[in-house]
Amino acid sequence: MRIKSSAVVMALYLLFLMVPIYWLVNMSFKTNAEITGAFTLFPDNFTLRNYTVILTDPSWYMGYVNSIIYVVMNTVISIAVALPAAYAFSRYNFIGDKHLFFWLLTNRMAPPAVFALPFFQLYSSIGLFDTHIAVALAHCLFNVPLAVWILEGFMRGVPKEIDETAYIDGYSFPRFFIRIFMPLIASGIGVAAFFCFMFSWVELLLSRTLTSVNAKPIAATMTRTVSASGMDWGVLAAAGVLTIIPGALVIWFVRNYIAKGFALGRV
Repeated sequence: MRIKSSAVVMALYLLFLMVPIYWLVNMSFKTNAEITGAFTLFPDNFTLRNYTVILTDPSWYMGYVNSIIYVVMNTVISIAVALPAAYAFSRYNFIGDKHLFFWLLTNRMAPPAVFALPFFQLYSSIGLFDTHIAVALAHCLFNVPLAVWILEGFMRGVPKEIDETAYIDGYSFPRFFIRIFMPLIASGIGVAAFFCFMFSWVELLLSRTLTSVNAKPIAATMTRTVSASGMDWGVLAAAGVLTIIPGALVIWFVRNYIAKGFALGRV
């Protein structure tokens, strides 16, 4: 009886979570007149016009391209920087190590609005404004501390004797780190990459402030859907559906790593 009750509660909870997503998908196949008209659970006049607009209008589909470019760049940079930093925190004791580790996390605690103006002025001065690398580097301020924190926990779970044995066997540090150590913390790398990707993908303030045309992400494009005829609800809903897909794909591919991260208590 208890198992059935738990199943019912879980089913109701999942249904509650899926209602907004279903409604978004439902709106994406409706016309604006139907969306603003009577309440309907299914589209009366099914249309693909909203998706056609996004896939054929450069101002829309380039937003997805720009977002993917700087998100992938940020994820690669964040993981590349966080790996050696996390290894240092997990293997060595040095003056101020705990204070430095805490200071890294305080950058993650600060709201992006605090850094929007300094980044804007800096990038405008050195010619990086409205570029993909500008957004990628700006997001590193938040993603690198998070990645270091996650990876450090996974690395502490690897015995130090493995390092010493590899050195005795003649492994150089780069060879040991890439061929032996990284496969041992593959779950941690997957978890850290997932969180870096998701934060960079959904972040709006910095990506909108630091871009205008050439690198404008889809999140910024979605905030500018008002025309002379009013809000284009159908196109906005279709854009929302397409925005969910990359995150869902990333979750699908790293789902096992995330489960291991929760099991180890570091996520």
